[in-house]
Amino acid sequence: MGAPGIEESGNLSEDPFSGRRPTSHERMSGLPWDASYHGGLAPWDIGRPQPAVVRLAAEGGFAGAVLDAGCGTGENALHIASLGLSVLGVDVAETALAIARAKAVDRGIEVEFAAADAFQLERLGRKFETVLDCGLFHTFDGDERPEYVASLASVIVQDGTLYVLCFSDEGPDTGPHPISQEELRAAFNRSNGWDVAAIEPDRIQTRNHDAGAPAWFAKVKRI
Repeated sequence: MGAPGIEESGNLSEDPFSGRRPTSHERMSGLPWDASYHGGLAPWDIGRPQPAVVRLAAEGGFAGAVLDAGCGTGENALHIASLGLSVLGVDVAETALAIARAKAVDRGIEVEFAAADAFQLERLGRKFETVLDCGLFHTFDGDERPEYVASLASVIVQDGTLYVLCFSDEGPDTGPHPISQEELRAAFNRSNGWDVAAIEPDRIQTRNHDAGAPAWFAKVKRI
């Protein structure tokens, strides 16, 4: 059994969205996120943790209980958990979660993976000192972001830290759904209980970008 509000992996029902409202990305593609993991690797599934996440972990950036929101097949969560931290990775893609759990068993890493809607993270019934969003924020359009940000706020402790790695709108060969610094700051502002401590240029590795796509790596504090 998972924590309250968490659905364990199972077969997709006749409703491919499992009763939840499709995200803007799903509405554009006409397919649920889970379909991205059918018939081969998804473009963002590089088979290893993102270099930016590895670097941050080496610098001691993760502390306490960690939530990986939109964990996919689990490479970032597995890397962080391998350092001895308590990690929960959540996603709506059941196929990705099954792959992540199999990796954890194969590698002997203690980590938890569970199905959860990014817009309803409060259903987890848990709080986290550190939250990682690697490639999720930029998939939501402007109308969806306030709900997602409120969902994040419901699971992060006061003075907790959120890290957001997202496609940047600056530089050549940007990824899909590029985000500006202004959009990040607008989403996470002091009026809704956040303080953007830093936004640094970085790269997101994908299967479609040999040298990675331009990215922002933001550190945001919950106040």
